[in-house]
Amino acid sequence: MMAFDAIGFGALNVDKLFRVNRIASAEEESVIIDYQEACGGSAANTIVALARLDRKVSFVGKVARDREGKMLLDDFRKEGVDTTSVSVAKRGRSGSVLGFIDQKGDRALYIDSGVNDGIDLRELSIERIFQARFLHLTSFVGRKSLKTQNELLQMAPEDILVSFDPGIIYARMGFDELKPIIRRTHVMMPNAGELELLTGETDYRKGAEFMLAQGISVVAVKLGAQGCYVTDGRESCLIEPRKVKAVDTTGAGDAFCAGFLYGLIKGKRPYDCGKIGNFLASRCIMRVGARAGLPRVRDLGLLA
Repeated sequence: MMAFDAIGFGALNVDKLFRVNRIASAEEESVIIDYQEACGGSAANTIVALARLDRKVSFVGKVARDREGKMLLDDFRKEGVDTTSVSVAKRGRSGSVLGFIDQKGDRALYIDSGVNDGIDLRELSIERIFQARFLHLTSFVGRKSLKTQNELLQMAPEDILVSFDPGIIYARMGFDELKPIIRRTHVMMPNAGELELLTGETDYRKGAEFMLAQGISVVAVKLGAQGCYVTDGRESCLIEPRKVKAVDTTGAGDAFCAGFLYGLIKGKRPYDCGKIGNFLASRCIMRVGARAGLPRVRDLGLLA
């Protein structure tokens, strides 16, 4: 029996979020309305969301011995996330993201990756990582940590299912660069823009078909205000989003991934996984920050 439902492997960042009257372009100015700090990182957000749904989870990542690193580890522990596989660098700084969010909920992000980009395979608790049912991968800015992800997948037993949310940074690297991950992936959850970058297909349906042809079992395409498109080659469906007022879209895609993975862990079919994913994303965007709005397992009753 697996020790964990899911283990995340991605960047750990403190999100420094500025609410502004509008997102300024070059040579323009805008006004800061509010500011707050929150723990983030794409895979980390997904794992915290799964922890709130009473799943047993862990994380692979790296922080520094600074205020932000302590903040990230303390928040994981508070949420019930196992931190055994998070290494602490003696030097350097923990990752952070400067986020600017306008009054419509749109955002602009600037990444300071810090020690995130220096993860080495020798630092990892490999036996513990391989005690997971799902290994959820997201992007790093630097290629050293991508190399470590690839090395880990080469060693991973076949019964560990890989879920992959490429994000824009990895998607811009192109399909060939990500081929080692894609060919080991069970479920892929890109947004439409990322899928187009990776496949060259402007129609997300054709992009999803391309990914299925690479051996991926399930593709869930995040479509923002249009919901999501889900296919496993047998069942394909466009699932409408839940209608809510968007306050901040930060972390919506991460929340979707958590909902979709929760459905897979519970043995649900792709359509139901997509509905749960949309639900978590809708709750996320109703609050500022990637985690403040994430629901508890008791809230899943609102899906009906």
